[in-house]
Amino acid sequence: MSRVVHKFTRTVPHWQPRVTPVKLAEATQAQLDALQVTPSNTKVSDYVLTLAHDVESLKVRSPLFNAIMYDSGGMSRAERELGALAASMVNRCIYCAAVHADRHAKLEKDTAVTDTLFAKGEDADLNDRNRAIFDFARKAAEAPPAAGEAEMQALRAAGLSEEEILDLILSSALFGWANRLMHVLGDPVRQEAKA
Repeated sequence: MSRVVHKFTRTVPHWQPRVTPVKLAEATQAQLDALQVTPSNTKVSDYVLTLAHDVESLKVRSPLFNAIMYDSGGMSRAERELGALAASMVNRCIYCAAVHADRHAKLEKDTAVTDTLFAKGEDADLNDRNRAIFDFARKAAEAPPAAGEAEMQALRAAGLSEEEILDLILSSALFGWANRLMHVLGDPVRQEAKA
């Protein structure tokens, strides 16, 4: 028995798509070609296999995702994950929040930031740089976006360069979109412990 997950955690739940994902053994050559640029170096997720039903969209989505989240230069990988986490928290995307919190903690080799964010939300005790990043990404993800000049000034005061600010805008915007897509395509579920 499984149930929909409602709480933020670094434990990544199973994502249950509403549409049957493409089976790799049955994928067309066009689908296989599009899957060659998936963002993960691990197994291809059910999410990406679900997106493979629309080859043209996947061929654009994966390189864009890779460029925003993994390109060298600019903002650190951990800070990009923090921006994505903030957007995912605003959008209540339990699956994405878990993925980005887990990645952030692994990249930083520390769980303190994600622990306090999950315990206290926007009232979390963060250093100036993380506070500016989280606040901007959180406010940018609201509908309508609430990030403005004060948040931009806070980013600059915390030492972010223009290139880093652009990376933050891109990572938080990417997940503002991706969260909504995941909500429509499926649900995060956690397996209940057997008695």
